[in-house]
Amino acid sequence: MQLGGLHHLTAVTTEASENVGFYTRVLGLRLVKKTVNQDDVSAYHLFYADGLATPGTDITFFDWPASPERRGTHGIVRTGFRVPPDSFGYWRDRFKELGVSAKDVIERDGRPTLEFEDPEGQRLSLVADDGRVAAHPWEKSPVPAQHQIRGLGPITISVPELKLTDELLTYVMNMKHVREYTAPVSTGTGSDAHAVHVYEMGEGGPAAELHVAVEPGLPNTRHGAGGVHHVAFRVPTFDEYDRWNERLREMRIPSSGPVDRFYFRSLYFREPNGILFELATDGPGFHSDEPMETLGESLSLPPFLESHRKEIEAGLKPIEGLK
Repeated sequence: MQLGGLHHLTAVTTEASENVGFYTRVLGLRLVKKTVNQDDVSAYHLFYADGLATPGTDITFFDWPASPERRGTHGIVRTGFRVPPDSFGYWRDRFKELGVSAKDVIERDGRPTLEFEDPEGQRLSLVADDGRVAAHPWEKSPVPAQHQIRGLGPITISVPELKLTDELLTYVMNMKHVREYTAPVSTGTGSDAHAVHVYEMGEGGPAAELHVAVEPGLPNTRHGAGGVHHVAFRVPTFDEYDRWNERLREMRIPSSGPVDRFYFRSLYFREPNGILFELATDGPGFHSDEPMETLGESLSLPPFLESHRKEIEAGLKPIEGLK
C-alpha cells in the first residue's frame, strides 16, 4: 500500500473573516467548503483549495477562540504551497504591495523557496513545483492563472529525536527516506541549523513529501492560533482505507478507527512525538452536496447534522465578505 501524497492540512484561526480575506484575496485560493467542525459545531471549518477542490490542494482552518501558538518542537512547523518555478518574482512583489510578512527568495533543498506568514503568524512557504501534478486554476482568483498556487507541499514537522518517527514513517506508513538537508531552527529564535530529513510518498515530488526537522533542546509546541492542528495524507480508494485501518490495528497503533466525514473518510493517530496524523480518502469529494460551480458560497452541513441547522447557524458568527 502506498499513500498518494498530502491530502490536506488543518490549522487554527481565531479570526474567520480575516482568515477568509487572506487566503482568498491575498493567496488567491478558492473557498471550496464552508462547514463546521463535526466534533465542535460551534466552530467553522473552512477549506481552501484549487479551482476543482482537488485532494492535496487544501489548507483548512478551525475557527476556535485560542491564545497564540507557542512555537517549539513536537509539532507541525511549516506549510508549503507549490507554485510555478517562474512565479517567485510575482509573489515577492505581491507580498510587498499587500504588506505580507515575507523573507527573501532563497534556495532550500534544491528548490526556490519564499517563506512568509499570515496575519496570525501561520508559517507558510511557496516552493517551486515540478509539474508532476496537474494544475487546476480558479477562474475567479485575483491571482493570474499562470501564477496561482497549485497545491500543498512539502509539510515540515519538528521532532527532538528522529528514530521512532523514522520507524513509523518507513515501516508503518511505507514512506521512503530520500535525502536530508540543513535549515535554520524552525522557531526562528537563533542562527543554528539542524538536519531536515525528507520522506517521500507515492510518485514523490513536493506534493508528496513530509520534511522532518530534528530539533533537540526546544520547548514543546503549545497549540493555538497561528499553529497547525494536524496533517492528512491521501488514500486513493475506500478499499485501501479499510486496509490501512487493519494495518494500524494489527500493528497495535492506537487510532480513532474509521470516521466518516461525509466529504472523505478519515483515520486519526499520533506519531511518537504526539503529532496528529490523518489518513483521508480522495472521495467522495466536496461536490457531494453542492454544485462545483458554487462551492463554499453557503454553509454546508453533512447529512447527520442537517436536522440541527437552525441551532448551528444561530451559534456561528457571520463571516464578513461572504454571502
